[in-house]
Amino acid sequence: MFKGFYNLTSGMLTQQRHLNVVGNNMVNISTAGFKESRYTASTFDDVMYARVGNTEKIYTEIGRQSYIRANSEIYVNQEQGIPEPTGIALDFAIMGDGFFAVQDDEGNIAYTRSGNFSLDDEGYLCYPGMGRVLDPNGSPIILGTDKLNVDAQGNIFTEREEYLGRLGVYAFDDLEQLEHNDQGFFLGENPTVVESPSVLWKYVERSNVNMIRQMTDMLTCQRALQSAASVTKMYDELMNHAASDLGRM
Repeated sequence: MFKGFYNLTSGMLTQQRHLNVVGNNMVNISTAGFKESRYTASTFDDVMYARVGNTEKIYTEIGRQSYIRANSEIYVNQEQGIPEPTGIALDFAIMGDGFFAVQDDEGNIAYTRSGNFSLDDEGYLCYPGMGRVLDPNGSPIILGTDKLNVDAQGNIFTEREEYLGRLGVYAFDDLEQLEHNDQGFFLGENPTVVESPSVLWKYVERSNVNMIRQMTDMLTCQRALQSAASVTKMYDELMNHAASDLGRM
């Protein structure tokens, strides 16, 4: 009798979660190196089967219907963003596969496509608020100056052509295994060093968020959410009438 409430509530929760993802994409449209997230949902029983390890979906049915939709996964679109010239000496953009590695004060390493770096108080190349940028050997890069020359492989020199270091570019075999944290960085294990990376100096990679698609998704989710809320109200009134009429009988 009350199965409709399950469907309608599930629909509202699903659309609200989708709106949260769309909103995060739109907020970060101007964030260098940001990658668009995409929300997917599935029925509760499919999610449960997947989470117990049965990826082949060979299972015995536990029921005829599933009334609840659940958050299946949030996928990250790793497509290349458009490189944008900035003219700033500590800005870098990777063309093709790979990530910059940033190590925080506790030794934790995170990976990013955002290359708008700066110098810390000790002259190390760093990502503001996160940590120091690493070279291919996993060591912090000390520059001491922003008067630089940088070649297409990320080798850094002074204006007098004195070698200072090289930007580390790291790649992963399976990008879907990367975890996306709250700061927009990626976490992963066992990266490989890209031996011949393509690095643009005085550029940053723009976000790959498609504003038109995000606006369309936002309007679609809002309409669906409003419709589900309206039908839920009607359904509630119908249940009240049914209970009242049955009570009189």
